[in-house]
This record gives sequence, structure tokens and C-alpha cells, in this order.
Amino acid sequence: MPHLIHKARAAQHRAARAATAIGPAHPLTRLLLAAAAVAAAAAWEAGHRVTDLHPLRRHHHEK
Repeated sequence: MPHLIHKARAAQHRAARAATAIGPAHPLTRLLLAAAAVAAAAAWEAGHRVTDLHPLRRHHHEK
């Protein structure tokens, strides 16, 4: 089922790139956002959580 996480992450990245390039109100961006939402919902229904899609990142390097 990790493929659902990869699909959701890829869909989200495509939507974000479209929003940056052509704007959030553009019909293509809205379509990609809807696809990202569907992919995220499928991953959620399969038992994955938000932290699976967005793992925590360390912003500060440990010394």
C-alpha cells in the first residue's frame, strides 16, 4: 500500500507546481487539487495517516 502514499504525494506536488505556475484559480490547478484530494482520501481510507504523507522533517541540525 505504500504506492497510495506515493500517488498522493505526487498528486499533491503536481497541484502545487500548477498553482505556482498558473495560479490557484486556474481550472487545471483546480482539477489537480481535486485529484490530489482523491488520492489522499484513498490513502487515508487504506489506513495511512497524514504523517505518512508528510513525514516530520528536522529543520535544525544536531551538533
